[in-house]
Amino acid sequence: MDVAKCIADNKDFSGTILVKKDKGILTELSFGFANRSEQLKNNTFTRYGIASGCKLFTAIAICQLVEERKLSFDSKLKECLDFNFPNFEDEITIHHLLTHTSGIPDYFDEEVMDDFEELWVENPMYRIRSLKDFLPLFQYQAMRFKVGERFHYNNAGYILLGLIVEQASQLNFDEYIQKNIFKRAGMEDSGYFELDALPPNTAQGYIDNHDGNWRTNIYSLPVKGGSDGGAFVTVNDMVKLWEALINNLLLSEVYTLQLLTPHVQKEDDDFYGYGVWIKKMKNDTILKYHVMGYDPGVNFHSAFYPGESIKVAVCSNKSTGAFDIMAAIENEIVQQIDGR
Repeated sequence: MDVAKCIADNKDFSGTILVKKDKGILTELSFGFANRSEQLKNNTFTRYGIASGCKLFTAIAICQLVEERKLSFDSKLKECLDFNFPNFEDEITIHHLLTHTSGIPDYFDEEVMDDFEELWVENPMYRIRSLKDFLPLFQYQAMRFKVGERFHYNNAGYILLGLIVEQASQLNFDEYIQKNIFKRAGMEDSGYFELDALPPNTAQGYIDNHDGNWRTNIYSLPVKGGSDGGAFVTVNDMVKLWEALINNLLLSEVYTLQLLTPHVQKEDDDFYGYGVWIKKMKNDTILKYHVMGYDPGVNFHSAFYPGESIKVAVCSNKSTGAFDIMAAIENEIVQQIDGR
């Protein structure tokens, strides 16, 4: 797997790339610095923030609790949580929240906002250390559209799913994920870490200014990520997640298939399952299951190509770069498919 040309065209890439086919590594590369001040280089075992990429973890957690019959996909939001949502419709279900079709307001609406940092002007990021801390950002707002009317990517919906995990399991969300997903998948280096208390070999997120100066993202994100985004993983751990999922180590085959089912269509070949994007080919077969994330100082993309048995993880501790690398890798995969 040759991504050298893409790297050459994108000389400022900072992060790590892993491409694995079955049990063999095709590409494993690291660039840039995890800590620019100390000139500490990124490496294969560097932990990176993955922003919304960890919505998949939340969806797996919900499916586990459904499999244990502590919840159902048809469970109503009002039945699952004790918090007050005076303007939310009664018919919102877990399925609606998983598929971004609930219609609830979002605390960061990507259709009308483009600067994530604007959120923290009136709600300081240093106060956001638990899931319930997000609630004042959206819980009293009006519905954006009717339940089930359409797909609209929604971070707040996944905050609610995380709170449902907490209430159903009686564990803090990060503890649940650590015990029931990371540990079972062998993801030994992953976790929900606080930005002001990062463990060793964790990349700082960097925001580059037009004048050539830079700053870290510590004042741009919640101190601790939650069920909609903000976990830290290594590329190896992300590949382990795909392997555990497709081998039914996290869910039974029935619920793995439920999670990976294209439940809602966004565009012609672009679908959404539970916490995972799904792209189809022209013959209606699945090209890839993938997750992605963007925050200031974070750029992430990871995918599993079932027809090729290829897993890819691209983590960057800058605001750009991972998507371009991923596109180059996918172009080679598609050429291999078309060449048969």
